[in-house]
Amino acid sequence: MNIAMILEMTVSAGDRVVVTAGGRSLTASELLRLAHAAARRFMRRPAVLYLGANHLAYPVALFGSALAGVPFVPLNYRLGERQLSDLLDRHPGALVLRAPDLDALLDPEPAPDGADPSDPGPDTPQDQDSVAVLLYTSGTTAAPKAAVLRHRHLLAYILNTLEFASAEEEDAALVAVPPYHIAGLANLLTNLYTGRRVVYMPAFDAGEWLDTVRREGITHALVVPTMLARIVAHVPDDDAGTPTLRSLAYGGARTPRPVLERALRIFPGTGFVNAYGLTETASSVAVLGPEDHREALEASDPEVRDRLGSVGRALPGVEFEIRAEDGGPAGAGETGLVFVRGDQISGEYGGRSVLDGGGWFATRDRGRLDSGGYLFIEGRADDTIIRGGENIAPAEIEDVLLAHPGITEAAVLGLPDPEWGQRLVAVLVGDGDPAEIRRWVRERLRSSKTPDTVVFRAELPKTDTGKLLRRVLLADLENTHA
Repeated sequence: MNIAMILEMTVSAGDRVVVTAGGRSLTASELLRLAHAAARRFMRRPAVLYLGANHLAYPVALFGSALAGVPFVPLNYRLGERQLSDLLDRHPGALVLRAPDLDALLDPEPAPDGADPSDPGPDTPQDQDSVAVLLYTSGTTAAPKAAVLRHRHLLAYILNTLEFASAEEEDAALVAVPPYHIAGLANLLTNLYTGRRVVYMPAFDAGEWLDTVRREGITHALVVPTMLARIVAHVPDDDAGTPTLRSLAYGGARTPRPVLERALRIFPGTGFVNAYGLTETASSVAVLGPEDHREALEASDPEVRDRLGSVGRALPGVEFEIRAEDGGPAGAGETGLVFVRGDQISGEYGGRSVLDGGGWFATRDRGRLDSGGYLFIEGRADDTIIRGGENIAPAEIEDVLLAHPGITEAAVLGLPDPEWGQRLVAVLVGDGDPAEIRRWVRERLRSSKTPDTVVFRAELPKTDTGKLLRRVLLADLENTHA
């Protein structure tokens, strides 16, 4: 099987508009015809590199690559020239699609061999083990790596979790996340499969996002935490005025609780979904659904209330395991290293699998499972600070800092210290007296988890999907406090 099967199934279910961008729309049959025309160009290339924003050409290039049997590689077009050049050098001979090439995919010229562009051409490759997509990880703690997603991984995610053509006729999904992120890829595939029209935004702007939801009658949308924070800040009162929006998914990084609680107020008729996944897991592996959100907000049971800070429970076909530092199983409710297993899990980089002998993938996240199987992510294992022999998770301190009324963003890092091994530095966005903020933390945690130093910044360095670039911030602090 091949992911092009999703588009072919969509066509067979009845021709209709499936994607809209830049004032133009394509029906399912038009998209399939253009994808076949693109496949003729892509054949015999080692890969197709997509170097552009959200555009109608994105699904054409993705499905064209699948039909041609070559890997599709969406790259971050915002990278600096040197970084981008390094990535391009990794793919000699690949076809690179840049901004000027994208419109041409929508109006293909006759093939050099005289073939009709609407001719389906050769049969679609059916090797489900062949590479569908290469996605470069965000590189928040190290240089980006190319995660390998084979056709079977993406199809397992879709077929195990969704019902074909289950959407209402008017359903439309707004996609504002970038095309080089796993969420951008998954949103296209899942919405086509369920029968929703995909509406693309080329770049995110909070006001334009709200206008698009209203203008296009958007029923489903996905945002990352920085987007949600900007949307919340843009709405002046307690109603966003988006009556058609039935579902709003958020994920990709930790969402500050104050932002989430205000979002729940200003979108009163919207069901919220927290989705947790990684590039290497072919999208989401756990979901906190709308009912979970409502129960957590209304519950008197502290454990249930706490679930608003969880990422939910495992999707069908996915298992979680929490392991202690020594590799053995963590006790019930104990924090440890999060491992995940299932048919959609790739755990592969450049032909090298990192799955263990039991098929488990180490997410490198620290987390715990409560008695109901809800997963709580408590930060990256790489971020752990060791102070005086004690392992400290920055996320625990950051949550306390974000509860302070003057703080809107927080990051806690460890800098070398001759006495303690590492000292705690809190980098904050907002207003406040450093001494008072240290008191705030000490009263809620304990002295060993109180930041030794508090500094303020106008903003924190982040990826386009809202993940904190700790290595960038750490380098800045080391230079400043050397």
